[in-house]
Amino acid sequence: MPELNSLLAQHGLLLVFGNVLLTQLGLPVPAVPMLVVAGAFAAQGQFGYAVLLFIATAATLLGHLPWYFAGRRYGHRVLRTLCRIAVEPDSCVKQTETIFERWGAASLVVSKYVPGFATVAPPLAGAMRLGLRPFLLYSMAGALLWAAAPVLIGAIFHAEVERALEWFAGLGTGALLLLAGFAAAYVVIKAVQRYLFLRMLRSARVGVAELREMLEAEMPPVVLDVRSAAVRRLDPRRIPGAIPVNLEDAAAVLPGLPPDRDVVVYCS
Repeated sequence: MPELNSLLAQHGLLLVFGNVLLTQLGLPVPAVPMLVVAGAFAAQGQFGYAVLLFIATAATLLGHLPWYFAGRRYGHRVLRTLCRIAVEPDSCVKQTETIFERWGAASLVVSKYVPGFATVAPPLAGAMRLGLRPFLLYSMAGALLWAAAPVLIGAIFHAEVERALEWFAGLGTGALLLLAGFAAAYVVIKAVQRYLFLRMLRSARVGVAELREMLEAEMPPVVLDVRSAAVRRLDPRRIPGAIPVNLEDAAAVLPGLPPDRDVVVYCS
């Protein structure tokens, strides 16, 4: 195996660019550890901080643009697909639909620090018809803020990072096995959480045909549409007779529901 420090010193910026780009395109590849290491190498004079941050920002924007244009082209279908395949679908559904509605384009600046929102922020901006120029400006500010933090940590603790790299290099192929083990454990844990979440949803689910029969019965259920206002605009279709309800105001609505009627709730 090549000397780890030599490899990072010679190809560090290229590795940062590729790592960040793959992460922003949606692959489950963590970029923060690479940025921490790059910050440590910048502190040692291997390359400049400005160049490093420029590379990370450029890779972030390149990774965001395909999703932005996909959101403009396909709208809510892209968001629905992303939330369906997300590692944490509950966070994706609960948080992303209202953040952009509340904060607008400025939410892109801190999107990477909100669980679930980082994945869908670019296509959501496209679906909400945010202009390309403000999208790029706010995304660039968010990318700089996101990349600067781990780079700064790596610069401050560059001695500790160097010792950690030497330890990993000393492990040889064992280092790769250790990293692969951590990655596999993370994927397994998230997969189990996802399975339990989806199983919970299926256990309380009402099918389309069953709901239609219920609506045609003598005592039809009350149907609540708890999608966010933003999603209702993106996808105006709704179940006939459904009552739009904001989750924040649900407590005020529930006491007024007929106690002798079934209640069916649907969201994104």
